[in-house]
Amino acid sequence: MTAASDPPDEIEASRAPLLDHLTELRNRLGVAVLALVVAFVACFPFAQKIFLFLVEPFKHAIEQAHGPEAVKDGVKMVFTHAFGQFFVNMKVALFAAIIIAFPVIAYQAYAFVAPGLYKSERRAAAPFLVAAPVMFLVGAAFVFFIAMPFALRFALQQEVNTGGVQISYLPKVDEYLGLVTTLVLAFGFVFQIPVVLSLLASSGVLGASTLRKGRRYAIVGIAAFSALVTPPDPFSMMMMAVPVYCLYEASIWIVWFIEKTRAKAEAAPSSAPAP
Repeated sequence: MTAASDPPDEIEASRAPLLDHLTELRNRLGVAVLALVVAFVACFPFAQKIFLFLVEPFKHAIEQAHGPEAVKDGVKMVFTHAFGQFFVNMKVALFAAIIIAFPVIAYQAYAFVAPGLYKSERRAAAPFLVAAPVMFLVGAAFVFFIAMPFALRFALQQEVNTGGVQISYLPKVDEYLGLVTTLVLAFGFVFQIPVVLSLLASSGVLGASTLRKGRRYAIVGIAAFSALVTPPDPFSMMMMAVPVYCLYEASIWIVWFIEKTRAKAEAAPSSAPAP
């Protein structure tokens, strides 16, 4: 969508041969990978401390399910092969590196597509460079402090200790880490839905009416994504699907507000008295 203030040949002037685009893509990917590697190297010495932090939701869930005395001697987990903890530390460092390097990766993605945008579109996209990492952290915090303790408490309440039968939830270290990191990253990325849809609305690519008509497809897509990234049980699936759908509905209101604001801005000059 071309703004009135944009020169008509602005996009033509930004065109480059295919080889130049591939070179630019290679350079942007190189910077993103370098940022990830540097963050990984910096995080690896602290992998154990990071993992202890990631165990906090499990610790709180045990306290809520069985009382503070249940964690008096610490939280028990197991690993079943010799180098299990080493690979867990590698995964922890990579997980932390992805979170730390996310702003750099997001900026490199924006910088690659920015030359193909009008100046007005670049100005519209700038605030979302700040909103993207903020929403990522909001999604990660939601699953870490709310969803995970709730789900783990539900799992602990299924333990059996009656009739001569004792069944306890004793997670493997790598399985627990996989659950936490998958959910944190998944929620972090799906919380980008309002950011992405708002950006598309600001660029005039879609509108609130399109999102309203696409509700049924959004529900199917959200359900499929939730089933893919969560453990194979309906409870975990609903734990992700419901907040994500609420984000979709919130995005419709945000896009509607953006459309209304843009319509007022476009109508204001035309309603001004002629000189």
